[in-house]
Amino acid sequence: MPEIAEVETVRNTLKNMILNKTIKKVNIIYPKMIESNVDEFKKILPGQKFIDIKRIGKWLIFDLGSHYLLSHLRMEGKFFVKKHDEEINKHEHIIITFSDNTDLRYHDTRKFGRMKLIKKEELFKTPEITKQGIEPISDKLTSKYLYNKIHSKNIPVKTILLDQSIISGLGNIYADEVLFASHINPLKKGKDITLSDCENIKDSAKKIIAEAIKYGGTTIKSYTSSLGVTGRFQQFLMVHKKEGEHCQICNTPIVKIKVGGRSTYYCPNCQK
Repeated sequence: MPEIAEVETVRNTLKNMILNKTIKKVNIIYPKMIESNVDEFKKILPGQKFIDIKRIGKWLIFDLGSHYLLSHLRMEGKFFVKKHDEEINKHEHIIITFSDNTDLRYHDTRKFGRMKLIKKEELFKTPEITKQGIEPISDKLTSKYLYNKIHSKNIPVKTILLDQSIISGLGNIYADEVLFASHINPLKKGKDITLSDCENIKDSAKKIIAEAIKYGGTTIKSYTSSLGVTGRFQQFLMVHKKEGEHCQICNTPIVKIKVGGRSTYYCPNCQK
């Protein structure tokens, strides 16, 4: 599943490939992916250009001038840029054709991804955006902020870190890595997390996400490359998907458990 580093990589790659190209037409093969008016979607995009691509959390925000096109990749969504005469793949559900006869194609095996067209002034009134918390790489993410959000909760800290209203863009992979780097057991309850723990979480999240973005994100079975970009941060993972392998710090086998229904990897010695 693409997380903040992968979405940021997609954003930067798309900016180099599709900005300022005039949109000629839009082909919506699976209309249920569009959470705004489909007819309006098909009417407004032609003749426009993407003048910028922004990101908030895991949401890509395509700037059309008067409107924003919001896109969430969910579990397995990805974009491809192809020549218009290339055969349409059965998992390509939304195709935006430019005047140079290239396509921006949205590919999603599970069809979980969503797009939404909104007027620009509606961005910070849109529920998908207003509910987003602070990003891990933001200076606004402080230990005091985390402590105030975490310390009253009687649920595992791993579940709390996946709450996008608290930390925006942090997903399953990086939550495991952040907790390992912070020496915190994923089952530890929020109410037992100290201010010092929050300082460690904050510092680890900033460092890990910055490094993940630097290396183009993480390419694993649940999220593979698109746009010709393959992430390399999987080379630096310490616990995620490492079940049975020996911890690089203490040589204890990494354990896999379920926390809140999510596969969770940790070192039982380093994260007591």
